[in-house]
Amino acid sequence: MTSKTSGLIREGTVKLPEGEVRVYGPVPPEEINSFDIDETLDSFRRPSKQKEALKEIASLPGGQVFIALFKNVIIGYVTFHPPEPFERWSEGNIPSLLELGAIEVSRNYRGLGLARKLMEVAFMDGAMEDYIVIATEYYWHWDLERTGLPIWEYRKMLESVMTSVGMEPKETTDPEINSHPANVLMVRIGKNVGREDIEAFEALCRKEDEEFYLFDNP
Repeated sequence: MTSKTSGLIREGTVKLPEGEVRVYGPVPPEEINSFDIDETLDSFRRPSKQKEALKEIASLPGGQVFIALFKNVIIGYVTFHPPEPFERWSEGNIPSLLELGAIEVSRNYRGLGLARKLMEVAFMDGAMEDYIVIATEYYWHWDLERTGLPIWEYRKMLESVMTSVGMEPKETTDPEINSHPANVLMVRIGKNVGREDIEAFEALCRKEDEEFYLFDNP
């Protein structure tokens, strides 16, 4: 089985007392459109807008959306896409660079391993070995209030989910990442990524932001 957007479908399941959650992707936009979306998937935008955003990402060249589906309702997702043009990570046009855009699980289904399963499915069968996958984690995007977790506990939870598929924290000169000690750049370099792309990515990680540098060093 294949997706028109990104090749072979990967999938798994999570069993709940009330039934089975199907975790799979990449999901094409027309399929996303056929599902409802959980009303508590609102960390980034209203659920209806989030569903539209998922469809847009699934439509992008290189975009991938994985969902956790329960009784025809999307209760979780993780997205991947090429870096946005305004980000430093788009500089150099590194063809193998892929950004984990967002991961979110419904508040009604947290603590059941769905985030970890979404990541496991996205990375299964060597599907990400051709990519440098990054995640720029900023504390102001985290659902600290609703989870009740202190900032460092939340970061520990995120790192646990991401390291489960081989992503690791990486040092960078990026001023946004370095604007708060809890922010973190997570990275996984696939086994099939060429040396040229790796070197270009390392250079981006070390790149000095000229405007930021001049502002801080008059």
